[in-house]
Amino acid sequence: MLIIKRLILTKEENKLNLNLKNKTAIITGGSDGIGKETARIMSEEGAKVSIFARNLQNLEKTKSELEKITSKEIDIYSVDVTDQEGVKIAVEQVIKKNNKVDILVNNAGTSSAHPIMNITNEIMADDIGTKLYGAIYMIQGVVPSMKKNGGGSIVNITTPGGKASGAKTVPTSVSRAAGISLTKATANELSEFNIRVNTVCVGLFKSGQHRRRYEERIKTDNNLTIDEFYDELGKNVPLGNRVGEAKEAASLITYLSSEEASYITGTAINIDGGASPVV
Repeated sequence: MLIIKRLILTKEENKLNLNLKNKTAIITGGSDGIGKETARIMSEEGAKVSIFARNLQNLEKTKSELEKITSKEIDIYSVDVTDQEGVKIAVEQVIKKNNKVDILVNNAGTSSAHPIMNITNEIMADDIGTKLYGAIYMIQGVVPSMKKNGGGSIVNITTPGGKASGAKTVPTSVSRAAGISLTKATANELSEFNIRVNTVCVGLFKSGQHRRRYEERIKTDNNLTIDEFYDELGKNVPLGNRVGEAKEAASLITYLSSEEASYITGTAINIDGGASPVV
């Protein structure tokens, strides 16, 4: 009987117990992958969660799915983070409804990697606009509320490639390096207001973008299963030779956003199964 009880985990036992009750969180790029899983965990931990993303249809689908799982209200906002005025208006709406913002997770952006001779102004502008300027606009939007409220937490999502860039990884390696630098600079600047700023450098994780790449692959290799595809991607990852689960990254992001991480700021933490050549 004891063994059976240990195997049957209730929703309460599955929680991280980081106590985000009465916290208000904004998660950009929150309609899929790590952002979506972070929204789920933060909501279950008691936070009032708002998701920002561009595609309204995806947002509505995510809202429906998460509310069924968490039994909590999830607010959605169709926002392009490269639109400074649009970001300002959306953040103001969140504050108007919840009176404050305590947590910001800058997760918007997907991987874009090309040989240097293939780089165009459009490729660079799109990547830098979303991953760097978007993060800056979001930070500018939430900091006044965090100052007024006596503190807060900002987590920027970057990659280990921003520390050690491989060949043919522009513009992502460039924008992620900038994101890591932005993290350290803002952490130092905002520490006097008890606003912590950290970055989680994510490696290979199951996500919508990899799912789309799989769908392209099976157009020419229709016998390939999704599990085989992920096994192929993860074969060079030292820890388990596997691709990470979104929950693993989301749990770290949630921890850094909680009071349990109250003495952590200005850090760049790899979560990549040991794949990065640098710490």
